[in-house]
Amino acid sequence: MLGFPDVDRALATRPDWLIHAGPAELDRIAESRLAGGFGLEFTTAWDNGVRFLRSPDGLRGRVPHRVEWKGHHKPPGYEQIPADLRIDHVYLVSCKYGSNLLHNASPSHLFDRRLADRRVDQADWFQEVAPEAYQELYASCRLHVGPDLPETVGRLSPEDRLKMKAAFKRTWPDDVALVYGAFAWSVAHASAERWRTAMASPAYREEMLWRLLRLEAAPYFVLGSTASGQPLHYRTLTPWDFRNSYRIRSFDIWPDAVGQPLVRWRSDLVELVTGNDVITEGHVEIRWSHGRFAGNPEAKIYLDTAHHQVAGYRSLAAPAE
Repeated sequence: MLGFPDVDRALATRPDWLIHAGPAELDRIAESRLAGGFGLEFTTAWDNGVRFLRSPDGLRGRVPHRVEWKGHHKPPGYEQIPADLRIDHVYLVSCKYGSNLLHNASPSHLFDRRLADRRVDQADWFQEVAPEAYQELYASCRLHVGPDLPETVGRLSPEDRLKMKAAFKRTWPDDVALVYGAFAWSVAHASAERWRTAMASPAYREEMLWRLLRLEAAPYFVLGSTASGQPLHYRTLTPWDFRNSYRIRSFDIWPDAVGQPLVRWRSDLVELVTGNDVITEGHVEIRWSHGRFAGNPEAKIYLDTAHHQVAGYRSLAAPAE
């Protein structure tokens, strides 16, 4: 974005208007460049920066005065926009490489509070929504680990949980796998019902879609690549833009269990200008946060539709030749 002719010239110059990227970070980048093992990543990132600099949707050819890297700092509050870069105090950019993950939330934060009112959740979601199936799974696992464990899953100590995690690292024994399948379906079904209840009105469903797609009051840009290495470069709409561009026909959710508890979601929209149908799909994986029986469950929200086909994501226009 800073107007240099190529990657190597930029790394050699180390401009001081690249803020919060210190010598340690820049040394790591330079060493990676010399090692030659990240050629595709360097090329994709460089091309994304050039596109943002030259695009009429981005900087329009104006070299910025400062690019701030937000890096691995801890946000002072609940930041809604997932920005990694801030350019000239105005443009916010999220760098997203090789991931379709939208959110990593607690199940209560998603299914009960619709990604609003974020707070620490200490409850065991599995115990809350599927206690009988959870106990049956634990009892089946306990037979493989030993009788020194407590009889009920709710009485597991942190040490007990580490023992369970170590015993079932990769695959379930055949007899446990059958019980786990029933458990996964129970959790998925109960979670979907909780989510459906929390989205009882059309307004709540519309708001839920905005939050899932991370549409915020201010637009921001996403630069990166897909898991297959295809470049990503788009601008997010705001909820106001979204409502002026689309009409929601339906927002559906349903349970699934493919290896673990899943809740799938799908929005069916009409683009107002063209009348075209726009489908956006994703899924939620509900799983232990630190291995089986270890850590509170988490809800990882994924996007299944290609980013450049998602309602609310507008691909950056290519610069004029």
